[in-house]
Amino acid sequence: MKSPVYNIIAVPIEKIRANEYNPNSVAPAEMKLLYDSIKEDGYTMPIVCYYDKDADMYEIVDGFHRYSIMLKYKNIREREGGRLPVSVIDKPISGRMASTIRHNRARGSHNVDLMSNIVAELVKMGLSNDWIGKHLGMDADEVIRLKQITGLAALFKDREFSKSWTKKKVKNTWGGRRAGAGKPALPKDEVKKNQVYQDVR
Repeated sequence: MKSPVYNIIAVPIEKIRANEYNPNSVAPAEMKLLYDSIKEDGYTMPIVCYYDKDADMYEIVDGFHRYSIMLKYKNIREREGGRLPVSVIDKPISGRMASTIRHNRARGSHNVDLMSNIVAELVKMGLSNDWIGKHLGMDADEVIRLKQITGLAALFKDREFSKSWTKKKVKNTWGGRRAGAGKPALPKDEVKKNQVYQDVR
């Protein structure tokens, strides 16, 4: 294998697009620091993309915030001639999701809610807990916790449970409510969203 970093290409920003699954988030102060860094030092690292031949577009796997700086700041865009340094990886969508997570976790930053959505998508693709844990750098318990965050019972349809456990529907304590006690009823869909399922012995 030859590392993608040895084949950096300059890609017009108009041919680069964000992905829809990146769970990484950066606070405004860190974004300002990133701008200052790029302004003073230039782009010292490429962004990582997948090339979509059908759309003739480069989809970001890692480096969304470096891409955002060029979109937001005209002085950076003009200085760089509207091009970003890109290293290209060729992987299916599941591999790209896993790569994004690995990049984010290696830096120590990722959004738990969005990360749980990625786990849900990988499960829907038919990938096992073992595959997810191995490729996203998680142990089995972490994978299960992220699946639980989604609240989707379907993610556990193939899981064996002890017969001493039963499913019980309960209402949460953080805002799901029906009419009464001087409080207006939430819309049906909101009530449904504010219900959780838990196992009770």
